[in-house]
Amino acid sequence: MQVSISSTLTILHDGQFWVGICERRDGALYGACRFVFGPEPADEDVLAFVRDQWGRLDFRMRAEGVAPSRNPKRAQREARKALEAARRGVGTKAQQAIAAAYEERKDERRACARERREAEARRAFELRTAKRKRKHRGH
Repeated sequence: MQVSISSTLTILHDGQFWVGICERRDGALYGACRFVFGPEPADEDVLAFVRDQWGRLDFRMRAEGVAPSRNPKRAQREARKALEAARRGVGTKAQQAIAAAYEERKDERRACARERREAEARRAFELRTAKRKRKHRGH
């Protein structure tokens, strides 16, 4: 069985900065990410980026056309949203992959914030109950 792996780096100016769109295809898996160069990169800068940082990029590889499992109502809502986006005109495949990776990171960030909030609420509750016990000690 032969598996082909291909990577592409496209550098473009987004109106404010020079940006690299990094794409990677590994068999049926596809992923993309975005890297901001800032000012116009020289050839040496691009070569140094590929040599030093390419291996550390987070491509968020996933099978093409396969979405993570969700509840049916959410899937229906996302399908409706995708149809509306198709009517508006969706960007390139790399832009779609970057947007999907952004959404995943957003979900992770929300989950982390929720855990932090719950831990803080538990800690505050424990402090309150400990203070209440200290007040009633010796009566």
